[in-house]
Amino acid sequence: QVQLVESGGGLVQAGGSLRLSCAASGSIFSINNMGWYRQAPGKQRELVATITSGGTTNYADSVKGRFTISRDNAKNTVYLQMNSLKPEDTAVYFCNAELRPYSDYNYESRYWGQGTQVTVSS
Repeated sequence: QVQLVESGGGLVQAGGSLRLSCAASGSIFSINNMGWYRQAPGKQRELVATITSGGTTNYADSVKGRFTISRDNAKNTVYLQMNSLKPEDTAVYFCNAELRPYSDYNYESRYWGQGTQVTVSS
């Protein structure tokens, strides 16, 4: 069964850094895009960053220049390096992946991780 598991969240002071990781496991045929979303209390879930299988990246304006998304295709893992963190970055961060499971490899679906809490104190 396909699963995405995030790790690396925690409490950090403003200006600090965290590195999130998300590992996809299970019977996976292929993974296309991977990305990170976040949701703060009382707000809608928003896109943070995405990366294609070829390494093309896209970032929300609010994190450009501070966050870097990367992936290790051999490990089916996507990372989010977060630098110069601000209190406004506080949210639950969710990993997502567009992938094809072996059981139904003709169809691509979005999968989501359980989320990891990032709290940035001032």
